[in-house]
Amino acid sequence: MPVSKNTELILHMTKPKKQRMEFILEEQSVKKFDQQLIQIFCVFVIISVTYEIDETFGRILDKKTLYTYPENFRAYKVLIAAQYSGAQIKIADDFVFGETNKTEAFLKKFPLGKVKLPVISGKYQLVPAFETCDGKCITESNAIAYYVANDQLRGKTDLERAEIIQWFGFADSEILPASCAWVFPLLGIMPYNKQNVEHAKDDVKKALTALNFHLLTRTYLVGERLTLADISVAMTLLHLYQYILEPNLRKPYQNVNRWFQTVIYQPESIAVIGAFKLAEKTLEYDPKKFAETQGKSSKKEKKEKESKKESKEPKESKKEVVEDLDPMDAILAAEPKNINPFDTLPKGTFDLDDFKRFYSNEDESKSISYFWQKFDPDHYSIWLGEYKYNNELTKVFMSCNLISGMYQRLDKMRKAAFASVCLFGSDNDSSISGIWIWRGHELAFTLSPDWQVDYESYSWTKLDPTEEETKQLVQQYLSWTGTDKEERKFNQGKIFK
Repeated sequence: MPVSKNTELILHMTKPKKQRMEFILEEQSVKKFDQQLIQIFCVFVIISVTYEIDETFGRILDKKTLYTYPENFRAYKVLIAAQYSGAQIKIADDFVFGETNKTEAFLKKFPLGKVKLPVISGKYQLVPAFETCDGKCITESNAIAYYVANDQLRGKTDLERAEIIQWFGFADSEILPASCAWVFPLLGIMPYNKQNVEHAKDDVKKALTALNFHLLTRTYLVGERLTLADISVAMTLLHLYQYILEPNLRKPYQNVNRWFQTVIYQPESIAVIGAFKLAEKTLEYDPKKFAETQGKSSKKEKKEKESKKESKEPKESKKEVVEDLDPMDAILAAEPKNINPFDTLPKGTFDLDDFKRFYSNEDESKSISYFWQKFDPDHYSIWLGEYKYNNELTKVFMSCNLISGMYQRLDKMRKAAFASVCLFGSDNDSSISGIWIWRGHELAFTLSPDWQVDYESYSWTKLDPTEEETKQLVQQYLSWTGTDKEERKFNQGKIFK
């Protein structure tokens, strides 16, 4: 019959003293062993959690630099991939295409910074270019996008990864040359040759037909979820859908149209390229565009040659820095230098750059009072921007991407504007709103076509700086505290400066 624990203990107590001591020591050893196991398990959990945190947030902490010009579809691949992975990328503020990428400093980092593109004659300075946080340099947009992407975008299996590389090649060899040959002459980037354009049209149709067949039973190009293949091919098709493929031309490719819109209307894509509009009519050839481009680029070439003669530097080193403009250089150089609308307004007494530095370096308790001491209400205004579609916001990180994307597209406004935009709430229950400060008393976004992005998604209210309510709002948004109108608590904020 079974023996109870109490009976077992009594039997042990009746044993000789030596045997009882062995029993006690045995129990103590078991307890000590159990404690060691628990300690080992706890250490294992801590290491695992720390590793996961490093894997998840390490990319956010490590900032990388991307060298590119505005609206570069190649750079879009990288930036969209970063939106998915959470990689923090800084776009080089002082990068000027056609100048910076021809300097000795740039070429020292990127010695292979020149490639020849099909269809486009001449040399092309490789942009985008990428520098990691520890100084490693990468070129080629697909390679950079792969580096900043997460595992899902890169493919889950060896087969998926191979198929993604296959679609990289398809985009670069089957779509890109034909797209350039068709679109660039219409933009004035290269001479118009009817035979080349007609040949390019046939190539585009072949590529779209093959793509349309592949997507007949598929949502994405590789696997069941979006990957780098989708991002790369969609961005390579961007100019065709933007300038060429009006409704009748794109009608035969319904599967491609569905897929393309699925990719570009993802929140991560919108955060980078904005609300993309499909072509309503095909761009028409205008001989004046190319003539104007060539005229302006010729003047620049002449100035460069004159300065080259006057320079005391050795000819060989100068040749490395200054070269004849290729077609892409020419179109960028020919673009008129936009006048910043803020420059036409009186500066007043408020030194916005000084405030930005003070705000960055000091605690909010000091910087906010400093703001009110220096603010010039005669020449500057304060606005409250509230996102109109809060009911459509889902994940917090996706909502934050909307803010980051807007900032990125409004980069040219930074000179005379400052903002603190906050996200309140949590997943599937959040709102976006912020305080904006800029020179002048008009709604700034309407002053320049370059600034007319995203602002229509917000309702704008001009605030009276003399009212106490305005001061409370400035306090709340600049200190990242408080709640929104629905009592949602502050989650996180982003500064535009």
